[in-house]
Amino acid sequence: QGTYRFKNGALYTGNYLQNKKHGKGVFFYPDGSKYAGDWVHDQRQGYGEYLYANGDTYTGEWANNKRHGQGTYVYKDTGSKYVGCWVNGIQDGPAELIHQNYRFKGRFLNGKPLGRGKFIFDIGCEQHGEYIQPVQEKEEEDEEEPPLPLEPKWKASDITKLTPWSPHDEE
Repeated sequence: QGTYRFKNGALYTGNYLQNKKHGKGVFFYPDGSKYAGDWVHDQRQGYGEYLYANGDTYTGEWANNKRHGQGTYVYKDTGSKYVGCWVNGIQDGPAELIHQNYRFKGRFLNGKPLGRGKFIFDIGCEQHGEYIQPVQEKEEEDEEEPPLPLEPKWKASDITKLTPWSPHDEE
């Protein structure tokens, strides 16, 4: 057990093993952010809560210093919440994106919704459909840099009363 103050203003208080952060501990970063949770071999690993400098929070599983596994990310500015899977710090897998009056339930790939899903509105109805990855148009000119990937586009199929569907149903 110990506390270490860094020259840059950071501070760690918690458990150590062989001179590395290991076990439970809290790290206060110089930018005002803070991580409280599990450490393995100097890395955020296991379960923990991170409060970001901008006020956003992530609570959930970690591996190799990155959000990895199940977790909830809350955006302070909008109050929106991403609840679901993470892979190497990126939103990936089945999840729910919860906004003030509606939410989206579906799958994410590389931080973007992709494939079948549904929007659930607080007024008591749903819009089913899918996010489709648009195909990049090839241009004849020689481009120095690769074009930015296009955002997936929502294609609605039908509107229903509330139904019990989840991305896990299709697995």
